[in-house]
Amino acid sequence: MEKLQYISQGNTLHEQKLNITRALDNGIKWIQVRWKNAPGNELIKLCEISRIACADNGAVCIINDHVQLAQKVDADGVHLGLNDSSIEEARLILRDQKIIGGTANTISDVLQRMNEGCDYIGLGPLRFTPTKEQLSPVLGFEGYQKIIETLRDQSIEAPKIFAIGGVTLEDIQPLQQLGIYGVSVSGQVTKQPSIINEFKKAMI
Repeated sequence: MEKLQYISQGNTLHEQKLNITRALDNGIKWIQVRWKNAPGNELIKLCEISRIACADNGAVCIINDHVQLAQKVDADGVHLGLNDSSIEEARLILRDQKIIGGTANTISDVLQRMNEGCDYIGLGPLRFTPTKEQLSPVLGFEGYQKIIETLRDQSIEAPKIFAIGGVTLEDIQPLQQLGIYGVSVSGQVTKQPSIINEFKKAMI
């Protein structure tokens, strides 16, 4: 599984397509298509375009929130928030060959996601980020450390955890030293797609 995910940004179909294309052109291999409050027909169009573009670039295409849409466009999988469809329901629809990721904010969320059989967990936020409404409590590095230590204390093998929420290039090393598997980045890649290469170099 790739260690660097790009969560798409943009307020219009054009902006979303442009940002996804730029990320792919700069070597990203995992895109999560995320467009909150999008007009339904435009979201479908974006997901269709993104799946084809990802396939053409050997990249994984994950759809945020919408299980049925992920199935409709034959995306590689779906990412679900804590208040979205259940992992069990998504698995029934998408079957085992598709990737299902889930958001978590606390150790109990992480354990819940593991019990549900998520393929990876997006744990955060690391710090405040303006890209997400109704932001969960900020974890900071200490929050990640406590969660990883709790898993170790209980002799539980840590799942593939991705740090999310305001993650920057400088955070890679300390996060990986804590035992975090990878990172999901949005703002920094949107503003400077060429930084993808630097992220890749920084990942162990």
